Amino acid sequence: MAVIGPAAAMLAAGPPVGGHDVLTLLTSSGPVVQGVLYILVFFSVASWGIIIHKARQIRSARRASDRFIESFWETKNLTTVHAASQEMGDSPVAQVFRAGYQELVRLTRAKRQAEEAQLSTDLGGVANVERAMRRAATQQLTQLERALTFLATTASASPFIGLFGTVWGIMNAFLGLSSTQSSSIQAVAPGIAEALIATATGLFAAIPAVVAYNSFSRQIRVLSAEMENFAFEFLNIAERHFLN
Repeated sequence: MAVIGPAAAMLAAGPPVGGHDVLTLLTSSGPVVQGVLYILVFFSVASWGIIIHKARQIRSARRASDRFIESFWETKNLTTVHAASQEMGDSPVAQVFRAGYQELVRLTRAKRQAEEAQLSTDLGGVANVERAMRRAATQQLTQLERALTFLATTASASPFIGLFGTVWGIMNAFLGLSSTQSSSIQAVAPGIAEALIATATGLFAAIPAVVAYNSFSRQIRVLSAEMENFAFEFLNIAERHFLN
């Protein structure tokens, strides 16, 4: 008589009764749980798309701003800096400089024309340059923060959406006991398992979103501080050399 080992015995016996893999649980779940899973998958896919896009955008903005600031302090001619800034469209600091420089050129030209015509005209001076730079900084921040609201919504709403699917699935699992002959845990285990998948999917969508949101928010605050600091430095230069 041949001796059958433990592994061979398990293969001969086949899969355990009531065994379920994840795909089977998903396809056999109720319409409400499936609807919840579809919503969470949409949130997850959209979040990852935004995460990849924002990571590239912010990294490009940070590198371009570093190059521009280095070029600004190494170059003494503002006209040359302005020409170089036109090739750095990804740099928020460069866009703030361009707005301030264009307003400064407009003011100095108008001031020169007023002096030639011997007119006394209040052109606003450095306040106009400051407003132009603040407006440009606000526009750059709006572009950098675009779509971050979706990440915040995903991070806060996905766990609760998944929890709703779990509660609904568990409720249906226990209600199904009334139509079965058995009241053991094996009778409700598949329903509970498919319900818990909704919670897991909600966490899978929420965790990357909250991590990315916090990281992007911190990097955008750094870029905002760089724009503000540069604006102060540029205003000092403009007031000292051009708008006396």
